Amino acid sequence: MDYQILMEKAKFAATNSYSPYSHFPVGACVLGNSGNYYYGCNFENSSFGLTICAERNAIGNAIANGEKEILAVAIYSPKMQDCLPCGACRQVISEFSSNEGIDIITEVDGNLKTRNFNELLPGRFKL
Repeated sequence: MDYQILMEKAKFAATNSYSPYSHFPVGACVLGNSGNYYYGCNFENSSFGLTICAERNAIGNAIANGEKEILAVAIYSPKMQDCLPCGACRQVISEFSSNEGIDIITEVDGNLKTRNFNELLPGRFKL
């Protein structure tokens, strides 16, 4: 799989972030089992609990387009290297991850870093 394309789409999504409170833009791109890409960015709200992370936005986009299985997720923020998903996003990602896990792609010093999702959420809750 060409994860560079996935990361480029995550970077593009980050440019559309609505983050006037944290000033921390994040973009994410999901690769579905169909081979299609779905992306999203974070968007904030003055009632902070209503803020949506880029990863959950991208997964929602995938679901809205009929995707039910995710192979990989790229996450990018221009403000942080190796930008990993928060706990809530990890649980949402786990809903669409097989027992083998999916690949989580980040960027460090311009190089892609790939982790298996199971490293990020061992012993996850899954029915």
